[in-house]
Amino acid sequence: MTDHPRIPLAGVIGSPIAHSRSPILHNYWLKRYGIKGHYVPLDIAQADLAEALRMLPKMGFVGLNVTIPHKETVIGLADIVTDRAALIGAANTLIFRSDGKIHADNTDGSGFVANLRQHTPDWQPKAGPAVVFGAGGAARAIIAALIEVGVPEIRLTNRTRARAEALRHDFGAKITVVEWVQSAHFLDDAVTVVNTSALGMIGKPEFNVSLDELNPKALVNDLVYTPIQTEFLTAAAARGCKTVDGLGMLLHQAAPGFERWFGHRPDVDEETRDTVMGL
Repeated sequence: MTDHPRIPLAGVIGSPIAHSRSPILHNYWLKRYGIKGHYVPLDIAQADLAEALRMLPKMGFVGLNVTIPHKETVIGLADIVTDRAALIGAANTLIFRSDGKIHADNTDGSGFVANLRQHTPDWQPKAGPAVVFGAGGAARAIIAALIEVGVPEIRLTNRTRARAEALRHDFGAKITVVEWVQSAHFLDDAVTVVNTSALGMIGKPEFNVSLDELNPKALVNDLVYTPIQTEFLTAAAARGCKTVDGLGMLLHQAAPGFERWFGHRPDVDEETRDTVMGL
């Protein structure tokens, strides 16, 4: 399963990190497949990040997941950066190679697409525009993925317009920036609608854009998974839309890293989902 001389260790780094469900997920997979290994949460401050990334492989770590606030910083600390991580400008998966080099990748976009296709196999992203709420690091990964699957137009809206304009500059002509206060009027023909912002998350402000003009045939996804059923998804479902929560993206983005670190491609199924939800 792995040729690493010691029992392999992996983990998730961020600050804060206690809320992460990644340890539950990866340790479940380790147990399920009978793999010797451990996966732990690591609360590492920005000031200590570079030193930690050089020290952890010496302690037996074979790789890491990366979350806020380190996703952008690790790009500059890695020795090898995949094209998609470079395009997104952030990495969520690190592999500590046997030659001592740090390999950085971003699997958020592929996890996003896999989640939608698993729950709505008839999704046709090329059939019409997508609307994306939010312009942070998650939005970059989602936009890159939507472009890759052939979405013809992406209407991007953010409460701070300048951040949305920066993404339009980076990703090009398929991006149309829409004022946040006008965004409700650009939903009537959307095929795909995604909330990449933290709005609606437990402890954050509610998502406050009206969905009264939302296309009832749209596929609607919220990256927020605490709570699983957000007000955004509830309102979309009331319009007759197919909805997909954000937990599946967490599961699917994790699978490639687990395979690289522990030598086995895990299944993302209902048992996995139930375990992470604590059911």
